[in-house]
Amino acid sequence: MTTQSATAQRYDADREFEHKHRWTILVIVSIAQLMVVLDATIVNIALPAAQDALHFADSDRQWVVTAYALAFGSLLLLGGRLGDLFGRKRMFIIGLIGFAAASAAGGASTTFGVLVVARAFQGAFGALLAPAALSTIANSFQSPAERGRAFGVYGAVAGGGGAVGLLLGGVLTEYASWRWCFFVNLLFAGVAWIGGQYYLRNQRPATKPRIDWTGTVCAVLGLFLLVYGFARAASDGWSDILTIVSLIVAAVLLLAFVQVERRSRAPLLPLRIVLDRSRGGAYLSVALAAIAIFGVFLFLTFYLQLTKGYSPVLTGVAFLPMILFVLIGSTLANVRLQPILGSRILITAGMALSAVGMVYLYFIDSTSNYWVHIFPALPVLGFGFGLIFAPAINTATERVDRDDAGVASALVNVGQQVGGSVGTALLSTIAVSVTSSYAATHVGPAAAVEAPVAGYKVAFLVSAGIFAVGALIIFLLIKAHAPLPTGAPPPDEGGPTAGDSEPGGRTAADQPAGARAHRGVDPAPGTT
Repeated sequence: MTTQSATAQRYDADREFEHKHRWTILVIVSIAQLMVVLDATIVNIALPAAQDALHFADSDRQWVVTAYALAFGSLLLLGGRLGDLFGRKRMFIIGLIGFAAASAAGGASTTFGVLVVARAFQGAFGALLAPAALSTIANSFQSPAERGRAFGVYGAVAGGGGAVGLLLGGVLTEYASWRWCFFVNLLFAGVAWIGGQYYLRNQRPATKPRIDWTGTVCAVLGLFLLVYGFARAASDGWSDILTIVSLIVAAVLLLAFVQVERRSRAPLLPLRIVLDRSRGGAYLSVALAAIAIFGVFLFLTFYLQLTKGYSPVLTGVAFLPMILFVLIGSTLANVRLQPILGSRILITAGMALSAVGMVYLYFIDSTSNYWVHIFPALPVLGFGFGLIFAPAINTATERVDRDDAGVASALVNVGQQVGGSVGTALLSTIAVSVTSSYAATHVGPAAAVEAPVAGYKVAFLVSAGIFAVGALIIFLLIKAHAPLPTGAPPPDEGGPTAGDSEPGGRTAADQPAGARAHRGVDPAPGTT
């Protein structure tokens, strides 16, 4: 037996094993992704208690968040490509172990410096873990109906994980310690590591891996400066010289990155991935939603805790209706609606619903009642988020060559991370400006209470505008759904999946070695 034939048979055996256990793999990967997503908000809840324990200044508090965002956002594309080159399982396991070790160091930290370094390492290993997790799902589910169910679950994690972090962070901070907001990651990572070791297979490309170092340097430095620029804008303002220089240099580096990728024979990011209209629109919808969603998580949390006096636990409980409807929207969108309506209609509708929910929140004031002025908006927002994230993530990773699945998945996380950084900087700046103007033109005890609420209200309104504009852009950008012709099989019967028989009744084992070796190549975007 030749080496090529043995490699092809091992590849088919690995594919069939993953296909057989695909639903178990979905659970394992979702646990790991939930750990990464909720970490962004669970630490925010723990920050005040951590500040009291480690005695660092208010001006330093942002670096606990920024250190994670800088490492995570700048290394995502490289992390995704490493998974393509050296195997998704390998990067998944390395990411899990590193994330868990960094979390343990953060929870055990006795100084501010150790805490910040631990957060940076969490972000770096998260950049390996997140793309490997998403690309594993994309490659394990090939049947459209099953992909819909799988990405419905994943979309619920992506859209509702932040709110889960608020609840879990509140419970741990109030009844245990802020340190458990870090230590809890050891439980998530341990379960995912045990499952990943047994159920995942380390599939690598047949050709010798190559890394586009010039493109990598441009991408890493460009994304680092982009996230840093927006983070600094949130704390020091848009006129700060370092903010301006960072954003300008980031733009230059990212433009250079595009030019390098156009000429590279082994690009870090093959441009064909983003030049497809529907796939590019899916990435854009994730980024726009991430910008606007911070209007809910950030300012509604501030409103409930600082204005209404809610405890961290009660604040997390207040978000439960949104979490429930994120789950409902994600599942319904991908399982039932996407085969009929397509991504364009669903994402557009999700953006429109989210805009309506944000407008409803605009009418709050310091005396508003939760059940009357906040609760009705949360199911609308949650359902809208579910309609956005699940179809967008499915579309963004659909019809991608298996050797590019990691970097295509990384782009989803880049959209979320960069969008979150933009949202934090933009909405925080607007809210602070409105709060200052209100305080300068109003006097008395009531003004001191209403001033920050005025800032939150305008932030909600701006978020609504972003969702509304996003609905229009996505409707025009993503291609219309092509319904199945009369008499065609339903989506879950439309073609063979891993482990199924090939056309003509032949199984994978009956195929020639060369054919089996190339089974991982998917059709080009826009083809069947």
